[in-house]
Amino acid sequence: MSGDYPRMSMRRTILLTVAIGLAAGQARAAEPLPPEADLLAVLRSDAAEADKALACKKLAVKGSAAAVGDLATLLANERLASWARIPLEAIPGPEADAALRTAAASLSGRLLVGVLNSIGVRRDAAATALLAGRLGDADAEVAAAAAAALGKIGTPEAGAILSKALSSPGARIDDVAQALVVCAERLVAAGRAPEAAALYDNVRAAQVSEQRLAEATRGLILARGQDGIPLLLETLRSPSRRMANIGLFTARELLDGPQAGPVDLALAEEVDRMAATPNVERAALLVNVLADRNAAGGAGPGLQATVLAWAARGPQAVRLAALAATGRIADASAVDPLLAIAADPAVMEAARGALAALPGEAVDRVVISRLSGADAKLLPLLAQVIGARRIPAVAQLKSLVASADPPTRAAALEALGNVVDLANLEVLVDILQKPGDAVEAEAAQKSLQTASIRMPDRDACAAKLAAAVAAATGETKIKLLDIVGEVGGSQALATVKAAALSGDEALADAATRLLGKWMTADAAPVLLELAAAPIGEKYQTRALRGYIRIARQFALADAERAEMCRQALAAAKDPSDRKTVLEILPRYPSAATLAVAEEATKLPGLEAEAKAAADAIRAKLPK
Repeated sequence: MSGDYPRMSMRRTILLTVAIGLAAGQARAAEPLPPEADLLAVLRSDAAEADKALACKKLAVKGSAAAVGDLATLLANERLASWARIPLEAIPGPEADAALRTAAASLSGRLLVGVLNSIGVRRDAAATALLAGRLGDADAEVAAAAAAALGKIGTPEAGAILSKALSSPGARIDDVAQALVVCAERLVAAGRAPEAAALYDNVRAAQVSEQRLAEATRGLILARGQDGIPLLLETLRSPSRRMANIGLFTARELLDGPQAGPVDLALAEEVDRMAATPNVERAALLVNVLADRNAAGGAGPGLQATVLAWAARGPQAVRLAALAATGRIADASAVDPLLAIAADPAVMEAARGALAALPGEAVDRVVISRLSGADAKLLPLLAQVIGARRIPAVAQLKSLVASADPPTRAAALEALGNVVDLANLEVLVDILQKPGDAVEAEAAQKSLQTASIRMPDRDACAAKLAAAVAAATGETKIKLLDIVGEVGGSQALATVKAAALSGDEALADAATRLLGKWMTADAAPVLLELAAAPIGEKYQTRALRGYIRIARQFALADAERAEMCRQALAAAKDPSDRKTVLEILPRYPSAATLAVAEEATKLPGLEAEAKAAADAIRAKLPK
């Protein structure tokens, strides 16, 4: 152990130095790289190994065949081999391939593993025989690296060698199987799907882990294309959760565009079959797969009709999945069937969600058209869908608010909060001022708040609400002021300040309550002003405590926070408020807060607390 310590220490030193160099290099990213000759001079010199590692990194960008010889000499260096392989993997041309093959013939252990990995990265087909000879290496890591490299090379010859090794005595079957899967993927990408399918079959026939079986099954299904549908269905029915899940995963990938029809048909038939068995949950998952395959209204009329039929009847899990799928794959033709399905309380919420999710403006037009002549049971649903889809149907919703049916009025009010624009905000203000009853008043306030918070121009919205506050009476004034507070912004702040100074005790109560929880620091000057204004001691105290809250909780510059604390100490009448201010100062130690604490030692009754605060700040400041 002791003999290895210096080597490990040196390795850590190199890595640390290189990491520091890389960080510094990022700051100089705009600087041009040195010429290749200069970098090679570093490799040939007695420079520190950390400098040579950095040179290797730069040669990955600047290196050419001329650098291969110098880099190859580092492949036997335990500390620099991995750095040398970075440019060797990137330099184009046969020279780098030849250097790696030569090194592979003489190296062993982890150095050999690294070289074999680099051969795989370069996909050097000329190394196929060399790699084949290493598949039975006594070093398991070397054998695994050779198999992986053959898989990345991805030629029919590499596949044949790996297939033979799959049945060789003593072979690491799972490593070889994984390499075969990679090799087959390369062949598929090269347009040689039949040869890839043969490799996947070889893996499936071997005694491999379930993970490798799953990978090979997925690959085989995709390689076979339409002919892979029977195997896909077999996989979906597997009692193994892993295999069934790989079936669901693969079903999303198998063919698309004009070729997708037969796959969709087979999957739909499988949903029907599974829905009649204890595998209902798996049937619902298959419905989700069909939705993924045909999202954004891409399904044809036949599949839409099939999914709507599942939504209308059958096991609950399938119905709910079908409704979610309809919202993703259907078009405006699904509106009426979904409205009919929504009459069933068991799936009403899901049907409404599907109506809200259907893509396209054509859906909006159909929904609005169905308002005419709809019965009382359907009107609330239509209003909810209009709100969820944000359809700008203000006039239609306004007429529904006048309905004699309470559920219709409630749904229309809620929807208006989602669709009304700034120009029509008075519609909700008027309803709030003249509600039919207490329930409607609460709904109108909630809807107006929803609408107001949505408005992109906060100050313009607050100005409209301020005018409404001025014109309102009684409790409505307070409700409107609460909404102004939720909107926020400079105009809202000015409106709430005016309410606090209005001389109306109810408004002063509401305004100081709102300012006490204001979410931006621009309320601080207003609160300090109100703390000294003739609005009553109760509200002055509340305003001052709101001011102190901002000093305590908000992100502020040191000088600004210190000045706020100084002002609060001067304005506070209650000893407990002064002590609260002193507690703030050590939480934000700075020269500015220290000065405030030292000043406070001269205030009667605060000497001890102020001295303790000053001492605490000094202890936290740099000496």
